[in-house]
Amino acid sequence: MISRKALACSVCLLFAGLVVNANVGADGEVDPDKDLEGIQQFFKNKFPDLPWEEFANGSYALDPAWRANWELIEEFPPYEVAIANGEEMWNTPFANGKSYADCFGEPGVQHHYPRWDRDQGQVLTLALAINQCREANGEEPLKYKKGAIVDILAYMAYESRGQIINVVVPEDDPRALEAYKKGREFYFTRRGQLNFACAHCHFSMAGRKLRTESLSPALGQATGWPVYRSKWGAIGTLHRRYTGCNKQVRAKPFKAQGEEYRNLEYFHTRMSNGLPLNGPAARK
Repeated sequence: MISRKALACSVCLLFAGLVVNANVGADGEVDPDKDLEGIQQFFKNKFPDLPWEEFANGSYALDPAWRANWELIEEFPPYEVAIANGEEMWNTPFANGKSYADCFGEPGVQHHYPRWDRDQGQVLTLALAINQCREANGEEPLKYKKGAIVDILAYMAYESRGQIINVVVPEDDPRALEAYKKGREFYFTRRGQLNFACAHCHFSMAGRKLRTESLSPALGQATGWPVYRSKWGAIGTLHRRYTGCNKQVRAKPFKAQGEEYRNLEYFHTRMSNGLPLNGPAARK
């Protein structure tokens, strides 16, 4: 017998799938622009009274009590130390005399990531670009889930606040479309012993409660990283969150900044095109 919970999740995934499957052509090709239009319209219809920019605040935009607590936390943000540490890292030259500025120009560049890097033939996230910068200048790479990586990311995110997400899938490079399709497939594929996909919780179940958790809409989830989570008691990266989600459905996680999660971030972030960046952020 199928439990009510399992049935509800099955309906959720089917409903979410209809949004994007309608954008698959007869030849099996995917249209990222139609995807974007369909996904964003889905959430606008689901939350018709929610102002567009409020999607960037996740579940706090949907629950007044949660929002009040969140606003109190933001008066004394738990990520301020990370921003300060990241600013110091930015201003401290590498051993060869160069710095992050030689790679990025200015710190407020988060809105340019993730992006398709034609020369490398892969999705380039900001975290990966930071380590490529370090290695090119003779420095050791940073670990990708927590630690110093979140400090420099927090500072760069803070300097990028208000910039508008605009992830592009170049039409003239089929490799970019393939990366987007792989990220899209990841998002809608069931995995783990619980047989859940990302879309189970964050499309038609968005805004509902799962135990004590309020499920956030997929639209807007990528705006605030890195994030201080009360559950972690620390600030962490988006790929740390992907790892945790995989573990929650009892699936073996992939390597942080590996191809699977970078492609996922490519698709996941593109859903939020047009929304302002507001990281770093605090979340439950």
